[in-house]
Amino acid sequence: MNSAPDAPKRAMVLAAGLGTRMHPLTDRMPKPLVAVAGKPLIDHVLDRLAQGGVECAVVNVHHFAEQIEKHVASRTKPKIVISDERGSLLGTGGGVVKALSHLGDAPFFHINSDTIWIDSVKPNLARLAAVFDAVAMDALLLLAPSTGSIGYAGRGDYAMAADGRLRRRAEREVAPFVFAGAAILSPALFVGAPTGEFRLTQLFDRAAAAGRLHGLRLEGLWMHVGTPEAITEAEQAIVRASTG
Repeated sequence: MNSAPDAPKRAMVLAAGLGTRMHPLTDRMPKPLVAVAGKPLIDHVLDRLAQGGVECAVVNVHHFAEQIEKHVASRTKPKIVISDERGSLLGTGGGVVKALSHLGDAPFFHINSDTIWIDSVKPNLARLAAVFDAVAMDALLLLAPSTGSIGYAGRGDYAMAADGRLRRRAEREVAPFVFAGAAILSPALFVGAPTGEFRLTQLFDRAAAAGRLHGLRLEGLWMHVGTPEAITEAEQAIVRASTG
């Protein structure tokens, strides 16, 4: 896949979580190293970023950090920079803030190390890059349908307006879209961000209130591999896609 000239060249890959729902596999390894279709989850992500033209990926580590460090040590596409959170787990927001000095002053891809999807005709990372507009957006989230996605049975995260702006689901509401774990974020999103541990959704909520949180519907099939049982379902979907 050829990336657009202005597509992000850097990425933040979240790999520090404890993976408690993937027990007992995560009793001996970090969730990003759990294999799906013969390849660790984090390699699905890093390979996709490399295909999208990303040159440097910052990977944060905490749970079984040394295993992830060893696994990615020889990778050159993309080049890997480790953001070490062994001392204190910083959450999805604090982890990015700690790594900002490695991410530069341009918008960057942000992707969970355990997210996996099957692209349609045009790769979804390329679609994100084509749509992102730093003048109008602080964040552009890749969204999957709440119904029909593999392994997801929740109530969704967001409703999306015709212009792509997002509104977070109210407590008793069911929303049509779930955050698929991939986005393009602007450094502007983190101006005035909290210090220490916090959730990235705090900044998403602030951006949404300012009309600067946008979404893009994923084309293809998203797979939420949150439990050991979901691995088989995801692998079956990958086989169907490769033979279909």
